[in-house]
Amino acid sequence: MSEVFDLVVIGGGSGGVRAARMSSQMGARVAIVEEYRFGGTCVIRGCVPKKLFVYASRFGEMFDIAESFGWSVEASFDWKTLLANKDKEIARLERIYETLLDGAGVTLYHARATVTGPNSVKLSTGETLEAKNILIATGGTPFKPSIEGADLAITSNEAFHLEELPRTILVEGGGYIAVEFATIFRGLGVDTTLVYRGDKILRGFDKDLREGLEEAMQERGIRFRYGYNISRLRKDGEGVCVSFSHGEEATFDAVMFATGRRPNIAGLGLEETGVKLDQSGAVMVDDYSRSSMPSIYAVGDVTGRAALTPVAIREGAAFAQTVFNDIPTTVPYDLIPTAVFTEPEIGTVGLTEEAAASRHRSIDVYVTRFRPMVNTLSANQEKMMLKLITDTATGRVLGCHIFGPGAGEMIQLVAIPLGMNATKADFDRAIAVHPTAAEELVTFKAPSYRVVDGKKQNPT
Repeated sequence: MSEVFDLVVIGGGSGGVRAARMSSQMGARVAIVEEYRFGGTCVIRGCVPKKLFVYASRFGEMFDIAESFGWSVEASFDWKTLLANKDKEIARLERIYETLLDGAGVTLYHARATVTGPNSVKLSTGETLEAKNILIATGGTPFKPSIEGADLAITSNEAFHLEELPRTILVEGGGYIAVEFATIFRGLGVDTTLVYRGDKILRGFDKDLREGLEEAMQERGIRFRYGYNISRLRKDGEGVCVSFSHGEEATFDAVMFATGRRPNIAGLGLEETGVKLDQSGAVMVDDYSRSSMPSIYAVGDVTGRAALTPVAIREGAAFAQTVFNDIPTTVPYDLIPTAVFTEPEIGTVGLTEEAAASRHRSIDVYVTRFRPMVNTLSANQEKMMLKLITDTATGRVLGCHIFGPGAGEMIQLVAIPLGMNATKADFDRAIAVHPTAAEELVTFKAPSYRVVDGKKQNPT
């Protein structure tokens, strides 16, 4: 006999867990099915372990400047200790997720799920679940190009479980995952090369962020090969021999593909059920996360909207409000803050300078660059940058871009006034906190330059 639920959630990541918990608390009978580990990509093999690795990779540079503050440091790094402590923390978080679900009255299943109809789900254990509503929250999966020897490379999934830290690594990609892992590996002492088919990393980010990070990565010894693709991989002793599209070959201890992610829909049975997918395999949904099959919804990375954990959580909450609390709720996608946890760090929200100039006749750009205070006693000459972009006519702040220590923390708070349509005058009214880097955002006196009809000019 089938179990009957008001909602069956497939996928125990951030979006699915939020939807399951809230729906259950609103009185629905809810089940959630996860084939791997509860917590999803972010907690298990994404944001959380990555940030732990980021912290680990930054100690080397802190030790370098420690002497200028009077400290004498002798340090060594042990990869296995980092892995063991990371695994301990991830296990703790996984238990919390399961405890929260259980406490909310959600029924948990550890199994593979297949959608067999508009209201039915079959589990790999042989059980069948009947549901008035089904929510797909299976996230994304790393993409590997279809080339010879692709299985010799790792992705972000495997990077968290390497038995040994490689001496040399080639990272393919130009997005945030590629640059984050490139700086992580380099910070841990790995000789790192980044290969990218484009001509500049972080496509879609503000140009000052792209250029600033590229320069900083090069200063740290990371090599770039632009306009290249990997065409073939083959085993070469203990390493991997890489054949490039230009005909060159080189051998590395490890090769990592950071060439994007794809919706995780393989074997779910969605197309057979009548759920429409787009060309990338993402579930096509309306503003309320409903698919072409009225009883089936989808949230998170599997929809191909904005592949960020906080967005998935917001979508899961909006789904629960819409379906089980009778409050139709949508998610705004026009002002999403984000951070890139490279070294140095990036925080960004709103329009890039290029996008602002294309949408507004005249914009004012405020930019400052300076050595962060932590570097001023040392020989480290690296600078950080803070940038505000405003509409000349109204003074409304259109975008904010930060490059340097604490950028991710700062941009979260900047997102609040931007969401309230704050103007430069609103920023000016705030009293500065001194000495901080963030005070620069409220002490800009005059634009660095103005862009009118797409042409840069001095402000008048």
